[in-house]
Amino acid sequence: MRGMSFRKLVTGATLGISVLLAGCVNSPNYSSVNTPYQPNLDPNMQPGLVSGRTIGNGSVRVGLLLPYSGDGQSATSVATLFENSAKLALEDFQGADIQLLVKDTGGTAEGASLAAQQAISEGAELLIGPVFASAVKGASTVARRSGVPIVAFSSDTNVAKSGTYLLSYLPVSDVNRIVSYAAEQERRSYSALLPNNAYGAVAEAAFRQAVGQTSGRIVAIERYSPGNAEDIRARVSSLSRSISQVDTLFVPEGGGVPPFVMQVMTEMGASLGEVKMIGSGQWNTPDILQSPVMVGSWFPGPDNQSFERLATRYREAFGSQPPRNASLAYDATILAAGLVRSTGPDRFSSRVLTNRDGFLGIDGIFRFQQNGLNNRGLAVYAISGKGDAEPIAPAPRSFTGQF
Repeated sequence: MRGMSFRKLVTGATLGISVLLAGCVNSPNYSSVNTPYQPNLDPNMQPGLVSGRTIGNGSVRVGLLLPYSGDGQSATSVATLFENSAKLALEDFQGADIQLLVKDTGGTAEGASLAAQQAISEGAELLIGPVFASAVKGASTVARRSGVPIVAFSSDTNVAKSGTYLLSYLPVSDVNRIVSYAAEQERRSYSALLPNNAYGAVAEAAFRQAVGQTSGRIVAIERYSPGNAEDIRARVSSLSRSISQVDTLFVPEGGGVPPFVMQVMTEMGASLGEVKMIGSGQWNTPDILQSPVMVGSWFPGPDNQSFERLATRYREAFGSQPPRNASLAYDATILAAGLVRSTGPDRFSSRVLTNRDGFLGIDGIFRFQQNGLNNRGLAVYAISGKGDAEPIAPAPRSFTGQF
């Protein structure tokens, strides 16, 4: 199967959004796999009748674990968003031989554990979701005992492990892409302003490694208390003293932080000169894209063309504009359907899911690592000052030569 295109892989799919929605970029050769994949279900437990709602009517059952009764409107909203996206995916994949078993996690570890157990007892061979880190932990404990893999949506890297794969946008991919691009533009000296929290710690580790791999040097790193404007001002003041020694300033947090940093630097009379500010996918928000002080700054992100087509389909079907993360549930669903069609009984084994050639989705290429994290192929954008961003470097089309 090596070299099989996705068009051939999913013959019969309705590729109305894109001819390359999701699936194997270059499918690996599975001819050496002699033992069909089977979850380690309790021998005394036979798959029973499905309870609750389902999506699709295929023969392969897949659990869809979402926080329908989660705490707060945001949890309910993301559950509805992801269910709607999964429905669109099955509409676009004609003849998909999967059935989604819809289960409510309540957004908690306990609820996710029960939801995972119910889905597995009803014959689920793969779990899609949960969304929140605590729920992923709860579901993972149950799924691991049964040998059922999870494709989850949390961005907390602490919950990733073998068999629990994160499809979400992770800091490591952002950092690797933006630093490698900066290096290609012959930028070699860096400072960074990072939030003093779990995200900042992960971003810092990735930043140090990426700069080292590109033979760059880090002049200074400052860490601030998130949401504390005075602390941010103090840390920026410290960075401004050595700004003349760097050509790149890394500020990954989104929201109002990057424009505030530029404002404070200007107020302090720091000579930014040729210093380029770089960031993360968190920058892709109106307050940053419309900020005049951010014009020319760079950040990484997925290719938007396929998502715009998905967003149009979503608006037509459900009457609202979907958030950017709608693609996650869409890609997870089509990935499941594509693997069922292309790889037979070995479909959800670790060997298949961690194929180094990866898969192609709405957001471009992605692949799962053995430790549950992912790599993504991202584009690079420059803020235009017109409320949008211009692509200045395309996303890679394969992982050949990539990290």
